[in-house]
Amino acid sequence: MPSDVVRVIYRKYDGSAHRDYPARRLAEDDLGIWLGVTAGTKSVYHGRPSVEQIPFVLLVPHHAWWTGMFNPPPRTSEVYCDIASPARWESDDTVHLFDLDLDVVRRRTTGLVELRDEDEFAEHRVRFGYPDDLVVEAEAAARWLFDALGDGTEPFATSYRKWLALVV
Repeated sequence: MPSDVVRVIYRKYDGSAHRDYPARRLAEDDLGIWLGVTAGTKSVYHGRPSVEQIPFVLLVPHHAWWTGMFNPPPRTSEVYCDIASPARWESDDTVHLFDLDLDVVRRRTTGLVELRDEDEFAEHRVRFGYPDDLVVEAEAAARWLFDALGDGTEPFATSYRKWLALVV
């Protein structure tokens, strides 16, 4: 039986710490594994201790090059997707991902979809030596997400709301 608590560990491609926090396993479906993080959760961000101020739900898809973070108000990003390596699970209680810099964000009030951190991706591609196949996958995931966040593709339209309601 899967653990109720999952440790989420994001690293940069060079192995340096990025994000690390516990999350509650909410469900698993055809889209992936839904994890909830409540306000007050202790976390690590860029190697420094932190506390989550606003709850969120994280979708860790099965075999995809991204994760999706779904946020309530007052956060200005309704959906924030990190382009990341496909999840690698260590037993059922820890998931490892490499954050690949690119982010696709949908703004709450305007619905505007933005591709962010292309400059960081280009810099890290050289500095960390991203393999060509990784670059192809990351850029394809960013293009797909950019369209999906704008056109109502699930899980970005409404399906996340039932999970977000459990952590707000």
